[in-house]
Amino acid sequence: MTFLGMPLLPSKRRSDLPAGQGNIIEAEAFPEASHEHLSNQQLRNNIGHATSSIRSKRAEVVSELDDWEALRDAGEATKNEVMANLPEYLEQFEAAFTAAGGIIHWARDADEANAIVTELVEDNAPVLDNGRREVIKVKSMATQEIGLNEHLETEGIDAFETDLAELIVQLGEDKPSHILVPAIHRNRDEIREIFMDKMPDAGELTNEPAVLAEAARRHLRHKFLTTKVAISGANFGIAETGTLGVVESEGNGRMCLTLPETLITVMGIEKLLPKFADLEVFMQLLPRSSTGERMNPYTSFWTGVSEGDGPQNVHLILLDNGRTRALADEHGRTALNCIRCSACMNVCPVYERTGGHAYGSTYPGPIGAILSPLLTGVEEQGNGSLPYASSLCGACYDVCPVKINIPEILVHLRNEDVEANHSPVSSQLDAALTGASWMMGDGKRMAAAEKGLPLAHKVTGGEQINDLPGIAGAWTSSRDIPALPEKSFRQLWAEEEADGQDEEGQR
Repeated sequence: MTFLGMPLLPSKRRSDLPAGQGNIIEAEAFPEASHEHLSNQQLRNNIGHATSSIRSKRAEVVSELDDWEALRDAGEATKNEVMANLPEYLEQFEAAFTAAGGIIHWARDADEANAIVTELVEDNAPVLDNGRREVIKVKSMATQEIGLNEHLETEGIDAFETDLAELIVQLGEDKPSHILVPAIHRNRDEIREIFMDKMPDAGELTNEPAVLAEAARRHLRHKFLTTKVAISGANFGIAETGTLGVVESEGNGRMCLTLPETLITVMGIEKLLPKFADLEVFMQLLPRSSTGERMNPYTSFWTGVSEGDGPQNVHLILLDNGRTRALADEHGRTALNCIRCSACMNVCPVYERTGGHAYGSTYPGPIGAILSPLLTGVEEQGNGSLPYASSLCGACYDVCPVKINIPEILVHLRNEDVEANHSPVSSQLDAALTGASWMMGDGKRMAAAEKGLPLAHKVTGGEQINDLPGIAGAWTSSRDIPALPEKSFRQLWAEEEADGQDEEGQR
């Protein structure tokens, strides 16, 4: 049985629900993880150039629509409806998908999903002369999340990424650093070196994008035509019809979805839309928010099995992996509304300077800073530090096509981190805030405290303060407190009033 949401019984806590596994865990705290990347000027140049270009394109195509905010409202309302009734929509989708000839598998976590995929590949992909099996893959965040490629490799199965950026990452033995453009941290010279080093059939290449894309196309063409099993993710699942959809820019997805005999899709349970008509809204929101295009170059939909057309053995793995845990968080569950457009990353000043690897997760940037801790719990290794990877400027909320209030959820998760991981600090903070509330709650007490300002000014030498002890040290470790004044505003006001009265009397 898979638990599907809220409300929790009084005896249950979110921490009792299964936590997410796989590539959604920050091995070390974000400040330490980001340190190396902050000093990588080439990475910062690459990411800064790419994100600014995408931002400009998005702003241009969004400005063309007078009803853009209405579309955002509609997208938000639709996703909220799905989350409020997720069990019913999943059952409706399962019935429709199965009736169309597809086979549904339910996976509680990454281990179960990986095991199911492995068994399906072993049943349907032939053993080659080298003793291994092969599959081709469409770009998929869900399979990256569960670490599918790494798992298949240990099982004697080679997974070939067909998306150009994913291929660059795979051949470079690297990790994705962006939801939409996984190789955004690489420039064309680096890509040329990777291709010439790792593609035996590449030959001599220049760094021209068209030349590099053609080399990748030649490299993958044979795989498209001969591989028996393909693995994909899904951008949308339609509960009404049992339809799955993938949107992409290159056409590689279309080939993976139509040419092999067996198609295996891994999709998070939150990706559903109630009706096929809902695509009218999301097919306007997604391309404009992600690539800055009016429409997607390639959009593929399939509903189960069509005799004599496309894969005849169609499977779907519905993945939980911490999603019901996130769904049970009334303050954070809207993070599951995310349609993976990456708009929040392209406007984030923190992401632009650190890149995606510092987040230690398949989901970097602002959405990763909330989604990963929600899936795993803030107690999981360094994930409690991710909600602090933000200036709370609100730019991510402004551009989110489904209006996820990321800053609000970040603050909520910071509170959870303090309570779960920093209880002594929480006690000190509570005591400090209680004392401050008592002092500021009465004018006489406040005035008495202000009389100590001249002494404090003298003790600190009239200099700014940059090293305080205890809990306050966390503040001054990255900020300076301005020099304390000799007099309070209240004292200065009283003196000004007295001087004014003297002048009036003299007149």
